[in-house]
Amino acid sequence: MRQVYFDNAATTFPKPPSVSEAVRTAVEKFGGNPGRGGHSFSVNAGAKVYEVREKAAKMFAAEPENTVFTQNCTHALNLAMKGIIRPGDRVVISSMEHNSVARPAYALSKQGARVNVAMIGRSDEETIKNFRAEITSGVRCVICTAASNVTGRVNPIREIAEMCRQKGVCFIVDGAQACGIIPISLKDGMNFLCTAGHKGLYGPTGTGLLMSDGQYALKTIIEGGTGATSGELEQTGFMPEHLESGTVNTVGIIGLGQGMKYIEMMGMNKIHAHEEELCGILLDGLKTVDGAKVYRRGESFVPIVSFNIEGIPAPALSNALSEQGFALRGGLHCAFLAHRTLGTLPDGTVRFSPSVFSSENDVYALINSLKKICKTGV
Repeated sequence: MRQVYFDNAATTFPKPPSVSEAVRTAVEKFGGNPGRGGHSFSVNAGAKVYEVREKAAKMFAAEPENTVFTQNCTHALNLAMKGIIRPGDRVVISSMEHNSVARPAYALSKQGARVNVAMIGRSDEETIKNFRAEITSGVRCVICTAASNVTGRVNPIREIAEMCRQKGVCFIVDGAQACGIIPISLKDGMNFLCTAGHKGLYGPTGTGLLMSDGQYALKTIIEGGTGATSGELEQTGFMPEHLESGTVNTVGIIGLGQGMKYIEMMGMNKIHAHEEELCGILLDGLKTVDGAKVYRRGESFVPIVSFNIEGIPAPALSNALSEQGFALRGGLHCAFLAHRTLGTLPDGTVRFSPSVFSSENDVYALINSLKKICKTGV
């Protein structure tokens, strides 16, 4: 049976052929350890890594020295949050955060930080009002997702950034579902932008980015080999090595560079338009499915649709779809706070997330399968 992949919010698949080729070339030709020697193997690998660092910095309006490679977006968010927040600090997060923000915030609260939650409202205006009420004197840091990984809702990041700037508050943005999909960069006013390399940037898994405007210095949570100041026990203060202890993922980074190049070649707006068109087809189709409920409230979205069908738990529905050849993620999507906000606990929702490689025919086939499941049960 042919399998159709609609779980691109978790990781994009397939990757562009150029990414696969770049990974193969990296393994075959760039096997040296970048920054760990003066021989040609190390120098050549280091040059390729820096080339990608420059590309990422340009794409997101950062300086190369403030562009840090990480394992994933979760890694980047932990570096940023735990590098800034201290015991006793007041912290604000949104009600739609992924566990990559909610869990570090909870861990920090057990160390003495005080965490408040700003509700994502029915409109951007309401959301801004809720954040304004929380960003008061004594708040050290605000963390907000640019776009929900459950509903696709795009949050008013620029307005929240301006509030933080006026109050002198550090602003960290989770860009996992936005970067590579909609225009977003440090020009929007955040101090730190964290993202995954393997989602909208079409890079391999095991890649992520932490980008800073340079205003805040981060305390390290990992120390080790960097290739810089090796004769000192103190972790180097030079960026980005300050936050890149150990050997970087050279192979993944080189693949990520080709993923970003692919987006530039195809055009981000064109990709987004195609994916939103597919979401529109599904939304229209769900209107004809008995008992379907869609969770898509807001003013703008990245290409994600979450839904349920009355009487069928989300995990059971996603399993039934999998048996018919469709890969959609059912459950809580590592986002407890979001599902608590939506009122979809304990089972969550079924999430549809297409990519540039998804087709209209496959969406129509998915709709037909949903109708069949409604008639026959799971």
